[in-house]
Amino acid sequence: MPIARYPTRPVRIGSITIGAEHPIAVQSMCATKTQDIAATVAQANDLVAAGAGVVRIAVDTPKDADALPAIRAQTRANLSIDLQESYRMAERVAPHVDKIRYNPGHLYHHEKHKPWQDKVRYLADIAARHDCALRVGVNAGSLDPARTALFDAHDSISPMLLSATEHCELLDSIGFTRYCVSLKDSDPAKVVALNKRFAAQRPDVPLHLGVTEAGLPPDGIIKTRIAFEQLIGAGIGDTIRVSLTLPNARKAEEVTAGQQILADIAAGRVRSVVDFGQGLNIISCPSCSRVQNEAFVDLAEQVRDLTTYAKDHHLTIAVMGCRVNGPGETDDADLGLWCGPKQVNFKRRGEQVGSFGYDEILPRLKTELDTLIAGETRRTS
Repeated sequence: MPIARYPTRPVRIGSITIGAEHPIAVQSMCATKTQDIAATVAQANDLVAAGAGVVRIAVDTPKDADALPAIRAQTRANLSIDLQESYRMAERVAPHVDKIRYNPGHLYHHEKHKPWQDKVRYLADIAARHDCALRVGVNAGSLDPARTALFDAHDSISPMLLSATEHCELLDSIGFTRYCVSLKDSDPAKVVALNKRFAAQRPDVPLHLGVTEAGLPPDGIIKTRIAFEQLIGAGIGDTIRVSLTLPNARKAEEVTAGQQILADIAAGRVRSVVDFGQGLNIISCPSCSRVQNEAFVDLAEQVRDLTTYAKDHHLTIAVMGCRVNGPGETDDADLGLWCGPKQVNFKRRGEQVGSFGYDEILPRLKTELDTLIAGETRRTS
């Protein structure tokens, strides 16, 4: 099925180019600890073998950055580095990678006295000097408080669009155009709205599509499919990632799922009749190197199995495995589980319930879920 894609400009990422009618590239992210060089190289190579055009790796510490030269020497993957709070790490990683992803919502954490514009100019200069592309990665779970304060508390779309467009305008103004943008949320409907509105404003900027914290397969694949069908079917999107909660050994399934979705859209095999506006919604973050306890993946599966009896109730349960998006996503959920190294931090509609061991949390979750269901039933009776 021929699709007229938006006329985005080309952006080279190592050996591939996205945008400007180039094939839509499928991405994934290593879930290994970056300092474990052998494991990270093995997973990067597995992802490339599965068809990943770009492989992302998290760098949070100087020791993570120190591992990059050895990783680079042992893989032909087009490497993208995910920076969070410490934007200054860019100068240490840029010589060894093809792309740097920064989050506008995290720039304020480091060197708070310095304007965000100066930090972006620094990142663009580093990227230009080392032949790297940039991704402006805006995420609903980690927005800049200065942007959210400008809008109604229930409006998460407007601050995300403002953040993305102002960063694009600054990068353009300094002559750095080798960048793409992502606008991600765990709600497929918001992902569609965000990217359609951004593409209408900036049809020239390549878009990286994804439903963040999509969760466990098959539901996580279906959520992502719905968003991708509506966006790619409208010509929007130049690279994609299917973010799934998976054990490390199955990480390449993200790539396979992305390839299948693209093939189905091209063949006209779409399923966009699915409506996620009703029923229980379980979101969980993709397994990555920031997961503090790999038992988080098993817990997410146990939560899904335990809560099947509540499938017809319009509630959201978030099971998050890392410190980056965990706080924001669990605050927004009806019931939120933010998984630490040994304890699970449990919230009910943003309020702290307590911290529980991994072997204690499920009964407490069921109790709170039953309470919410009972309250929902009383309101509608």
